[in-house]
Amino acid sequence: MKIWALADLHLSLGVPSKSMEVFGPNWTSYQEKMHASLSRCLAQEDLLLLAGDISWALHLDEVLVDLEWIDAFPGTKLLLKGNHDHWWPSSAKLKKLLPPSIHFIYNNAFDFGEVTIGGTRLWESSEYSYEGSIQMQDNPRARHQTEEQLLHQKEEDKKIFARELERLKLSLKQLNPKAKWRIAMTHYPPIGPDLAPSAASAILEANKIDICLFGHMHNVKKGSLELGSARGVRYLFTAADYLNFEPRLVYNSSTS
Repeated sequence: MKIWALADLHLSLGVPSKSMEVFGPNWTSYQEKMHASLSRCLAQEDLLLLAGDISWALHLDEVLVDLEWIDAFPGTKLLLKGNHDHWWPSSAKLKKLLPPSIHFIYNNAFDFGEVTIGGTRLWESSEYSYEGSIQMQDNPRARHQTEEQLLHQKEEDKKIFARELERLKLSLKQLNPKAKWRIAMTHYPPIGPDLAPSAASAILEANKIDICLFGHMHNVKKGSLELGSARGVRYLFTAADYLNFEPRLVYNSSTS
């Protein structure tokens, strides 16, 4: 059994006008690239962790084709909500909506063999910055904000981040204490590139997390975010464009 990870799929099969190809040549045929790599890597006994920004869909009828695309691959899949997953409904509706091979993390935990998994989306944090790792470029979908709007957004960000920290605690408290490995998924980074202590990393450490994987950031300079381990937690950046749309091997039962 293997566990793979790939964040920020940004599927647009239900809304073709939202294709990420508008962001430059790195995204050319990205959905086809992911289809080829996932088909090659995944086996029926495997688990695929998808840490947010699954689909550009806004409504449930638009996201169905993207979920069917994910379901068609071998193995089990586990979703986490990202900041662009506006289609994401209540947990009750999501349970009814998802195909059989797909599960989700939202105020809960998930067991898979000898591994237990929890997490939450997180949000923007003023504790750290990744500016030095990102190749800045114009965003063709960016919305201009006034100074007043930016100040208001900063205050809202603080409130959302505080709520997300509580969600992280809630999820990780539900991890199976008998599991051999403990994995956390976040969409936003829980720690800075220097791996200095943060509010989120303190929660991960307190819950004895072995591996934390995240995504969210794009146009990251190749090789700049290999990260590593800090205070017992190994951090993995799994955004699809950073990984050349190849899933990252997180766990292999035959070698662990």
